[in-house]
Amino acid sequence: MSKTKWSVAVVGVVGMMAGSLSFAASPLVDVAWIKEHSCDANVRILDIRNKWDGSRKGDYQKGHIPCAIYSDYSSAGWRAGVNKTPGQMAPVDQLEKLIGGLGISNDNHVVIYSRGTNALDMGSATRVYWTFKALGHDEVSILNGGYFGYIADEKNPVEKGTSKRMPTTFTADLQEDMIPTKEEVAKASAEGDVIVDLRPTHQYLGINKHPKAARYGTIPGSKNLPESWLTVNGGSKWRSESELQQLFETAGVPTTGTEYFFCNSGHWATLGWFASSEIMGNKDAKMYDGSMIEWSNDKTLPMEVAVELN
Repeated sequence: MSKTKWSVAVVGVVGMMAGSLSFAASPLVDVAWIKEHSCDANVRILDIRNKWDGSRKGDYQKGHIPCAIYSDYSSAGWRAGVNKTPGQMAPVDQLEKLIGGLGISNDNHVVIYSRGTNALDMGSATRVYWTFKALGHDEVSILNGGYFGYIADEKNPVEKGTSKRMPTTFTADLQEDMIPTKEEVAKASAEGDVIVDLRPTHQYLGINKHPKAARYGTIPGSKNLPESWLTVNGGSKWRSESELQQLFETAGVPTTGTEYFFCNSGHWATLGWFASSEIMGNKDAKMYDGSMIEWSNDKTLPMEVAVELN
């Protein structure tokens, strides 16, 4: 082989290696990335928009990112009632069946997007992302800004109808250390470890509560980091890492070390976990799935109430 052909071959191999390296999943991807990769053979774009009422039903069929597959976050089976606590991580075998049935294997890079309206909506994406991570699947990302962020530019292509992949096998490798129990959280609280309440401040103070929470207040010693702080204007686009660091500091929440994030049912809490673990790199961050609904319904566990209304 001539020197010139050899050089071309080396450049080609290096280029392929660079392409595969750049393919490694980052926590967030942007619209430009989606436009380039949504139909790649190894990529599975997962549309999880809810069909909560008649006005929203059929949104996916009316328009979605090209090659995106669909799974309704609220009804497909991502969450389940466990020990009288709603919204918990579904049994592993059910999740394996759900994910494999969507055409997602252990070899696929999954990119999740929700509607893109507010922090609550982004919490749907972070919740499914956390589920994949807890199942041992690291090749997963979230589309920053969601679907509305994608269609903000009318030139971006939209596909109608239904896009499906052939069912396959997905095998979980459950990361039990990512799913702390109420006993672990109770121990952490008693020992003065970092506990972070992602609920709105009025719930943290004990002024209001979730309908399924049995008591007002918060886990003793908790810091309050409201979910709406973490996205720009409470929307569906993430704040920068430096802004998140500043907000964590304002809330008195460290960005390193073991910390437990909770909310009412393990939805908002994943926003705090995602910001800490995935954006700021604190791999000691954990998300308490049972959260306030489980905690408040166990009358043996203490509550801290800042405001007791007469």
